[in-house]
Amino acid sequence: MSDTLLTYEAAQNYIASLIPPREPEFLEMETYAEKNGFPIIGPACGYYCYQLARMIGAKSVFELGSGYGYSTAWFAKAIKENGGGVVHHTVWDEELSASARKHLVKLGSADLVQFHISEAVEALKKTDGPFDIIFNDIDKEKYPASLLAIKEKLRSGGLLIIDNMLWNGRIFDEKDASPATAGVHEFTRQIKTDPDWIVSLSPMRDGMIVAYKK
Repeated sequence: MSDTLLTYEAAQNYIASLIPPREPEFLEMETYAEKNGFPIIGPACGYYCYQLARMIGAKSVFELGSGYGYSTAWFAKAIKENGGGVVHHTVWDEELSASARKHLVKLGSADLVQFHISEAVEALKKTDGPFDIIFNDIDKEKYPASLLAIKEKLRSGGLLIIDNMLWNGRIFDEKDASPATAGVHEFTRQIKTDPDWIVSLSPMRDGMIVAYKK
């Protein structure tokens, strides 16, 4: 087989084709993101987060950065099927929080979600843990400083999921010295050299690190 057949786009399209049918509200949220250029984790990564939460029987999830609730909806779906619990949705913006609530009400999951309008890491520090899963999707330059708080709040045997770890390919550009790209590099260095974590990177969409806390 020619190597040219195995392209990034072909792989991503194939992965997306394997996702089971989704509720109409998920599709509506995906359509909004595409039309408005709003960054969401997308259906493949959303389903992956759902699968991981189901696999470990997660009852408590804290999201560092939640947008209008797309990733929240996937985690809430898993929590509901795991018998109940809570997903913490965090954003600075009141309109995003209200939009997330609207979508989650339609999905029948709003009662499983606690909404925080706050800087995400500060909200994590102020919220009682430990958590089964922490999902990290804040500004990339803030990734390195978030790891200590995450480690303190995540239970042993819990999962840390970090989005945008390929950073649209910018991590491969040696000339890119931007704070965001430097933040992705430094966070990756920190977690892969810490013996308390078992770490792997999936190249799905923009790259997701899944780290198991020993």
